[in-house]
Amino acid sequence: MLPHKAIERALEASDGPALIAFLTAGYPSTDSFLDVLSQVEAASDAVEIGVPFTDPMADGVTIQRSSHAAIENGVSLRWILDRLAGRSTPPAAPLLLMSYLNPLLAFGYDELAARAREAGVSGFIVPDLPFEESAPFRASLEPEGLALVQLVTPATPAERLSGLCAQSQGFVYAVTRTGITGGEVDLPTELTNYIRAVKEHSRVPVCAGFGVRTREQVARIARHADGVVIGSALVEILERGDSPTEFLSGLRP
Repeated sequence: MLPHKAIERALEASDGPALIAFLTAGYPSTDSFLDVLSQVEAASDAVEIGVPFTDPMADGVTIQRSSHAAIENGVSLRWILDRLAGRSTPPAAPLLLMSYLNPLLAFGYDELAARAREAGVSGFIVPDLPFEESAPFRASLEPEGLALVQLVTPATPAERLSGLCAQSQGFVYAVTRTGITGGEVDLPTELTNYIRAVKEHSRVPVCAGFGVRTREQVARIARHADGVVIGSALVEILERGDSPTEFLSGLRP
């Protein structure tokens, strides 16, 4: 099965709303990265691994803090791929790398795609790469079967929403609000209508994120979306040294 299809199948096969968990690579420590990743995989349907970046413009203070700390500890895109490739067992859930564009450009698209596939990565999320400028990256990912997940927001015009949904692989990332990650989300009528519109256009699962941190929020979103992305709340759990498996398992309705 192609990696992008593996993401789609894993989300569709979830017993209840799918959970996509985000963690920053190498945070809170480099030594614990693979162990923490294994714990997160055990309670998730897919995992986003954040590639630390110096200017994470779409991220709130929690993920900014984790990204800066990971960089200080020597974490880079190459470091992540090396660690993933060195695992003795395959991933227990599909892995996606969430990265800003500069590290990907610096690595080189073709080499990156090949290395990512070898390391067990199934796809990429690139918040600052507009679809109109993504053709070179997509051309490198396609031979390896890797997904490029598209993000949409409540401010995305209807015509553009349709196009992005048609091109997204693995899932469509429905950002629940404009702004940055980390704040709490509620579900006003306009938000439920927005998620419903995304689902009408999408041929792959629709997963909503930005600010989701409680079981009640997951249950409310699950009435409309196929899954939920958990980011800042999980990073805070890891900062405190609490169990990511218990936290993520407790979010399922």
